[in-house]
Amino acid sequence: MSLTATAGEIREVDFAEALGERYLSYALSTIMSRSLPDVRDGLKPVHRRILHAMQQLRLDPASGYKKCARVVGDVIGKFHPHGELAVYDALVRLAQDFSQRYPLVDGQGNFGNIDGDNAAAMRYTESRLSAVAQAMLEGIDENAVDFRPTYDGEDSEPVVLPARFPNLLANGAAGIAVGMATNIPPHNAGELCAALLHLIEEPACTVEALCAHLPGPDFPTGGVLVEPAENIRQAYAAGRGSFRLRARWTTEPLGHGAYQIVVTEIPFGVPKGRLVEKIAALLEEKKLPLLADIHDESAEDLRLVLEPKSRNVDAGVLMEQLFRLTELEIRVPLNLNVLDLAGVPRVMSLKEALQAFLDHRREVLRRRSRHRLAAVARRIEILKGQIVVYLNLDEVIRIIREDDNPKDAMMRRWELSEVQAEAILNMRLRTLRRLEEIAIRKELGSLSAEETRLTRLLDSERRQWRAIAKEIAETAAEFGGDTALGRRRTSLAEAPPSIEIPVAALVEREPVTVLCSQKGWVRAIKGHGASASEQRYKEGDGPRFAVAAETTDRLLVFATNGRFYTIGIDRLPGGRGQGEPLRLMVDLPNEHDVVAMFPYRPGMELLVVASDGRGFVVDGEEAVAQTRTGKQVLMPSEGAIARICLRAEEGDAVALLGDNRRMLVVKLDDIPLMTRGRGVILQRYKSGGLADAKVLRLADGLSWAQGEAGNGAQALSGRGRIRTVTDLSPWVGPRGGAGRTVPMGFPRTNRFG
Repeated sequence: MSLTATAGEIREVDFAEALGERYLSYALSTIMSRSLPDVRDGLKPVHRRILHAMQQLRLDPASGYKKCARVVGDVIGKFHPHGELAVYDALVRLAQDFSQRYPLVDGQGNFGNIDGDNAAAMRYTESRLSAVAQAMLEGIDENAVDFRPTYDGEDSEPVVLPARFPNLLANGAAGIAVGMATNIPPHNAGELCAALLHLIEEPACTVEALCAHLPGPDFPTGGVLVEPAENIRQAYAAGRGSFRLRARWTTEPLGHGAYQIVVTEIPFGVPKGRLVEKIAALLEEKKLPLLADIHDESAEDLRLVLEPKSRNVDAGVLMEQLFRLTELEIRVPLNLNVLDLAGVPRVMSLKEALQAFLDHRREVLRRRSRHRLAAVARRIEILKGQIVVYLNLDEVIRIIREDDNPKDAMMRRWELSEVQAEAILNMRLRTLRRLEEIAIRKELGSLSAEETRLTRLLDSERRQWRAIAKEIAETAAEFGGDTALGRRRTSLAEAPPSIEIPVAALVEREPVTVLCSQKGWVRAIKGHGASASEQRYKEGDGPRFAVAAETTDRLLVFATNGRFYTIGIDRLPGGRGQGEPLRLMVDLPNEHDVVAMFPYRPGMELLVVASDGRGFVVDGEEAVAQTRTGKQVLMPSEGAIARICLRAEEGDAVALLGDNRRMLVVKLDDIPLMTRGRGVILQRYKSGGLADAKVLRLADGLSWAQGEAGNGAQALSGRGRIRTVTDLSPWVGPRGGAGRTVPMGFPRTNRFG
């Protein structure tokens, strides 16, 4: 047997072409059959099939419940050829009042909870349609929508539901397809109906006018929407955006000035159990220093109790910290990407989505009217034939008794249609009473009036929109208004002012000593007074900087490129190891090195000087950088590097020392205060450059470390270890001078120590 006969037809095709064709088929299937909702009924195929199957099982709101396993079995057996777990998960979500603003399934049993727990198995839970779902299906048996064959061709399913209820925006939707996604938050049905009525009255209205009726999303779990109104309007106009949603909280007094914070509503889609675990983890990591503990006291109503560290803690600051670090505040995205009337995915604006729903309702109205008109015409035809019986009762009886083919005889005698003749032959004798004739004539008159009304409705677009407006008003009365289901749950509030949270509120305040080695490895050791020389370093490395600070401080690092870098000390590694390279924390180039480091203090002033003797004083606030790349303050000339950075407010003068061992003392008042630049010439050099500098108070003199005692004008202090020159007048001069030779006994290292 040949290979061709065994395998069937074999064709040679390009691999890339075949792959692209099959991937496109998969992508289209995912987009249209799984992920994106239809703009008309807001449902994906699996949800539509669940509701249709439940209707066929007669699980309307007035009937009893049936096991979910029965519903799932019918769905996967008749309509949805996928796994039962996927179908059951979709059914469960339709029944969860914390997931759906208007649940489409009325569930009985364990359908999960807001903690994030799963629903019970389908054999334990029961379900039936809700009133909202019944409104979605209203008219489906009246030729309101098209049907298509199911996957096996044995049955049919609706392409879309009639959808008297605006489900797309009322319940929202979320899904990820191939190359696109959708995310639509839920809204209030009463507000949606008001916007729809306004759109009917003013078809050319703007999105801003619609927002007057639909101010923003309305989530099933409540919360507070703090997005500015202008941002909401822009999101609705573009079909894309996001909304800032916060938990609802209040304070409860405990007496003696103490209080506790109670969270009563959390943002939509956030599992309460996961939220509590996150806050507890932050407490363990000491990232919430203002919070003492959290308790979950929820029963039927949500109640999370937050205990502040003390009664002096500001509740607003504590909650602002929690909003920034936890899911007590989230951003809910809006991506109105849906399948339009032609089944094409696209992003719609709010107005386009509402108009598409109205167009669908108009089409449903016309199809139902035509269906009803045909039924009325058939009934009128039958009734007119029955009237003939009462007008010619004896003759009809005679024909039926004597004629071999009474049907044809009656059709010839009174020009009846086949339908009329058949109806006459099927009449029962009891219906020949006089009262029945009166009832038939009354019904005929009523049907004739209905026929006229339906004909006028189909001929008039204005009457159609009036009928749709009446339907929408009835929907608003049924599912909107001041009821438990219709009342708005999410409050609208002004965007809160930005609360500046002090670093002390984010980090537990502890004294530390920041150590930086010669090769730039940084760590923070608990406590002050730690000796840098007593710590362990990597082989070939050694101590360089030891800075006393606190965990709430910001560390300023000045480098030879003239840039300041800022690091939160709480981010530094602990002292158990040997630290981490500074260059991993900031973008310090390899060819540059650290000049100085110290904690930032409000009101501080810094003297920065380059190796060519140029420098200036800069306000400490101007040196604080916001990014890893740092902030350029001193701009050294070509061939020069930043050499000195000193605290200027600690003295009234600065001693400048050149490589040529000439010293100049300049008063700090003569040095300009700048924010950025090369600076002014502080000391001139014929050769070499700046070696060292020291800020001092002229009244106290100049001191330096010295191993040997000096003489002359120098006063010996500290047993030959510290020398002080009290008379500095020979070295004091204006900036830009060359200076004089250093005092006798100055260290040969040419450093102040």
